[in-house]
Amino acid sequence: MNAPREKWHSRIGFIVAAAGSAVGLGNIWKFPYITGENGGAAFLLLYLAIVFTLGLSLLLAEVAVGRASQSDALSAFQVLGHRGWTVVGAIGLSVAFLILSFYSVIAGWTIAYVIKSADGAFTGLDIGGIGNSFADFISDPWQPLIYQAVFVALTVFVVLKGVASGIERVSKILMPLLFVILLALVARSLTLPGAQAGVDFFLSPDFSKINGSVFMAALGQAFFSLSIGMSAMLTYGSYIDRETRIGRSAWYIVSLDTLVAVLAGLAILPAVFAFGLDPKAGPALTFITLPTVFQAMPGGAIFGPAFFVLLLIAALTSSVSLLEPLVALFRDRGFARAPTTIAIGSVTFLLGIPSSLSQGVWADFKLFGMSFLDLLDFLTSNIMLPISGLMLAIFVGWVMGPRAADEVTMDGEHPGILLTLWIFILRFVAPLAILAILINGLM
Repeated sequence: MNAPREKWHSRIGFIVAAAGSAVGLGNIWKFPYITGENGGAAFLLLYLAIVFTLGLSLLLAEVAVGRASQSDALSAFQVLGHRGWTVVGAIGLSVAFLILSFYSVIAGWTIAYVIKSADGAFTGLDIGGIGNSFADFISDPWQPLIYQAVFVALTVFVVLKGVASGIERVSKILMPLLFVILLALVARSLTLPGAQAGVDFFLSPDFSKINGSVFMAALGQAFFSLSIGMSAMLTYGSYIDRETRIGRSAWYIVSLDTLVAVLAGLAILPAVFAFGLDPKAGPALTFITLPTVFQAMPGGAIFGPAFFVLLLIAALTSSVSLLEPLVALFRDRGFARAPTTIAIGSVTFLLGIPSSLSQGVWADFKLFGMSFLDLLDFLTSNIMLPISGLMLAIFVGWVMGPRAADEVTMDGEHPGILLTLWIFILRFVAPLAILAILINGLM
């Protein structure tokens, strides 16, 4: 017999948990350096425009599938369409599993950096010394695995408690804490001498910097920052009651996610400019450039650890949303939550071991010219997620049809003037945009 379907205790609980899913390393780790690499404010404006049109439409579509089906990701498309559409759910669940395996490796690094920045490990080191310290750490065969295991254990602990008592309750604590820390970091960054140059870079657009590559970067970041196509929003949507207006909820989720990204930019880029460092440092911005900033700034002994705690919170709320769809798949087939969660958590940890070792002792072993971690990242981000998002847009726009409209309007009780635009985006705009992402990612 299938286990009774769990529900959120409240609409705000769903919004906070879903926002926590969307707010992850992509917002605080990736968004500032992508912005730095693509011209600052011009990129930001493109990102905002795309995230509140295409991004919002796709997120609402995935939530609608979940709430309409009241089912796990694998069964949802069969319930609402045809057995052949279960491939969409299968891809989404596979993406969640693969991403969680290497995501937990990087998240484990954040735990290590909370400790390192708190005990003064970077004191007196220049950017070269901190870079060497980071290289030594990730190449160690054991330390990263230990921190990865700790992070997976934290994720499993939250999911073990269930939807309302675990995910919702923890999200209600961690998300406000995330905003408090983030606002404190913004205040510190903006008051640094020379920070105005970073503010101007981030908020004063130079439209001459917009080109095809900048547009594609904004499109890709907007799509991937909202946890679309990895079954998380579908699964969270399946726990919503029939009284919740999902259109308004989706708007709040996208707004919170975007607010965190913008605040992260204000927390990081002015500080980077204040110390004359390179905003185009790429992924190294977080683990090499920022520790250099924190150890040099007044109060850095407090703000450094606070930043990595912030990063850890964002990573945890996202990893929980990656594990829950996999657990829900088995829960809907009668398996108990506790052993299922522990088993899936253990398997994802084991799959993460090659990703961790590929940064060190297995660094010379390449697949298609990439490390194991980079290969999984490429496979999920550049191929599987776009395909999943493309099929989701086609399914909701063309297959669900009126059922999707009924889900958003509460069976016509709350008709919206933007409903026709939403369907148009899903049918025509989203497929073309996602195809562009897919083609660009493969070139």
